[in-house]
Amino acid sequence: MADLKASMQAGSSSFNSSNDGNELRELHKNEEFVVSHTVAKSSEGQPETRLRKQFSLWSILGVGFGLTNSWFGISTSLVTGISSGGPMMIVYGIIIIAMISVCIAVSLGELSSAYPHAGGQFWWSLKLAPPKYKRFAAYMCGSLAYAGSVFTSASTLLSAATILVGMYALVRPDFVVKDWHVVVCFECMHVFLMLFNCYGRSLSIVSYSALYISLFSFVTITITVLACSRGNYNDSKFVFATFTNETGWKTSGIAFIVGLINPAWSFSCLDCATHMAFEVKKPERVIPIAILGTVAIGFVTSFSYVIAMFFSLHNLDAINNSNTGAPILDIYFQALGNKAGAVVLGSLVLVTSFGCVISCHTWQARLCWSFARDEGLPFSRYWARIDPQLGIPLNAHLISSFFVSLLGVLYLASTTAFNSLITGCIMFLLLSYIIPVICLLIKKRDIKHGPFWLGKFGLFSNIVLLGWTLFSLVFFCFPFQMPVSKNNMNYASVVIVGWLLFILMYWALKGRHVFHVVEEEEFGETDPYLME
Repeated sequence: MADLKASMQAGSSSFNSSNDGNELRELHKNEEFVVSHTVAKSSEGQPETRLRKQFSLWSILGVGFGLTNSWFGISTSLVTGISSGGPMMIVYGIIIIAMISVCIAVSLGELSSAYPHAGGQFWWSLKLAPPKYKRFAAYMCGSLAYAGSVFTSASTLLSAATILVGMYALVRPDFVVKDWHVVVCFECMHVFLMLFNCYGRSLSIVSYSALYISLFSFVTITITVLACSRGNYNDSKFVFATFTNETGWKTSGIAFIVGLINPAWSFSCLDCATHMAFEVKKPERVIPIAILGTVAIGFVTSFSYVIAMFFSLHNLDAINNSNTGAPILDIYFQALGNKAGAVVLGSLVLVTSFGCVISCHTWQARLCWSFARDEGLPFSRYWARIDPQLGIPLNAHLISSFFVSLLGVLYLASTTAFNSLITGCIMFLLLSYIIPVICLLIKKRDIKHGPFWLGKFGLFSNIVLLGWTLFSLVFFCFPFQMPVSKNNMNYASVVIVGWLLFILMYWALKGRHVFHVVEEEEFGETDPYLME
């Protein structure tokens, strides 16, 4: 323990060398966010860390599912799947992605059980990579995870903006939706939710209520649609055996694969629960259960939801030719036969999206702040500051929100910008997952594992995660429509390569000289930093 304390104090000293070794970084209590560290200067000049274990399994599950929200993801990204295979693709796509997500959840669960830490995949990379490369592995993992969080925020906001504009278009059939309409709604909602996120004390309430709001909306919409369509349901052949290809791809298999982006986005962000490790008792047991629980709830809600929606769908051609840009609203309208009722159900989806966006904002700001403390970003000293009045990483929140705003403007450049954003979200997060998994496989899985360890199935899950990441990296960057033009091009590959080049360049020029990981670890109820 003494050696550990000495090494961690030395790491802290090197990290703060610019402050002549006497100042300690002060982290303010942050009630709204799950991590409630406080680092203060004691009389002997040593840091003290206090953690509040305030979250139960259900609250951790609520936060995790509140961000993943599979049925909501299916609703808002339906425009991708319904043109790339129709009902059949979405129904079977959910089953396929759910099985893959189980393997992803097992891989993340095993690592979080072995190394429970709020840094998640960033920390695992540091612990598992060879000593010579551990700083680089942690840097790459943190950079990719942060990019994934920004793309998640942008794609969720854009889906919410599309729903909002679509509701107006639904009640005004003569209204022609323009790209700039969606962008204006995107930016207005973004500013509102960004400001809301600055008031930290209310965020804990949002975290607790996200699961219940989502499930309430899901149950209300599903029951209403089924009840109003009673006696006029579609046949099972339409739901389970109708394949429609509106993408322009001559090969139905390619169209099906491209459409998998819809359910894949709906099961993304599974690492969310891993970042709660400091806030729950026995995280080595609770976190894996929460991750797998997120997949289970996501599958049950999303699968039953699409079954209900497609049995209540009467005219698929009308959906494809609708002016709303949000197919789910047209399904509501066909089921209810009432535009006002469809708008009410759409409003429930919109309210659910607010909770998702707020969670995304919180997530991306804390990732930026945490990574900046380790000098992982340009001008890190600005993004690593905690606002003393608000008690949040305000600068990190603002710069992250600025990046989200820039991504929203991409919608003006391409009609398929939404698909590019959700592809970026999926790929950046998957790439951040495979770094520690590759390190684990290099060690032949010979580590001191936690109580959640599935042996051969764990190995199988690791291989599936690697294979799925490589598969997605190729096929999810395909154009969504043919023939390809500058307006419908999939720019995800450009963004991914551009970000990789940027972070590699930063590492070569500066990052490798200044990037130092502030290692903080929990040892049961005993704080390794506490003075003897």
